[in-house]
Amino acid sequence: MSVVSAVTNGIGVAAGDVVYVGRSASVQFSGTSAFVFRVIRVDDRPTYHGWAWLEGYQLDRNGDAVDRREIFVRPAGLRRFARASASPVRTPYVRRFEDAGASLRNAPARLVGR
Repeated sequence: MSVVSAVTNGIGVAAGDVVYVGRSASVQFSGTSAFVFRVIRVDDRPTYHGWAWLEGYQLDRNGDAVDRREIFVRPAGLRRFARASASPVRTPYVRRFEDAGASLRNAPARLVGR
């Protein structure tokens, strides 16, 4: 994952976002307390200007959820990670024949649906 930019437009955080929570988000997350967080809900309860309650999962190095948390942060201090595409595009495997002039007539039935 690569860090894209700080979240600055309004709350700027939505369910599904993966963010880095460090000192700039809240002093309680400085140093070794910093972590990566997947947002599952932005709480709409009123709070101080520039702060928000977020619910989500703390992620480990592999991107696996290790703890469900509710955190109080400054969204402007969060760093958003680039989102991975929902479904990676896969190139179908195409068998190449040794003979460049080979036709589908010579191809095995399992490749042409016969």
